[in-house]
Amino acid sequence: MKRFLELLGLRGTVGTGEQTVAVRHIAEALGEVDPQRAEYLAAFAFLLGRVANADLDLSSTELAKMEEIVKHYGDLPREQARLVVEIVRREHELRGGTQSFQVAREFRRIASREEREELLHCLFAVGAADDSISGAEERQVRQLAEELGFSHREFIEIRSHYHDKRSVIQGLDGS
Repeated sequence: MKRFLELLGLRGTVGTGEQTVAVRHIAEALGEVDPQRAEYLAAFAFLLGRVANADLDLSSTELAKMEEIVKHYGDLPREQARLVVEIVRREHELRGGTQSFQVAREFRRIASREEREELLHCLFAVGAADDSISGAEERQVRQLAEELGFSHREFIEIRSHYHDKRSVIQGLDGS
């Protein structure tokens, strides 16, 4: 069964744990980074791409924001962060929908509560890259918040930091 899932591009084994093919491809681009850290950064970056791709279009603004976040949180050189984001873009084009839930589950397993909260803030930042978090992006962040183990109240608390960037709110004030 495991081999069958690998052939479909749904699972693969790398390092110390189970990884999706998408996470494995991204982690491999991190070269000399510790394998556990590479797995964390790969899942983190993939999930950023999930929000950026919520409208089925990873814009250059969103990709630039993802690169900035990956560089900062991964403590990576700009070129390596750019490569990671490019692989994320390709993975979302190839199999994003089939692996999104699995990657979120992976990230929940390997990340601390604080790291998951940081990711949630970064997801909103990617959504707001063009100064407006669309309804599709917000729904994607909400879905991810659930998959990462956050309550609705916790999601609302974090979302409140991005209130002025929500398109639904911007539409109310005539923006």
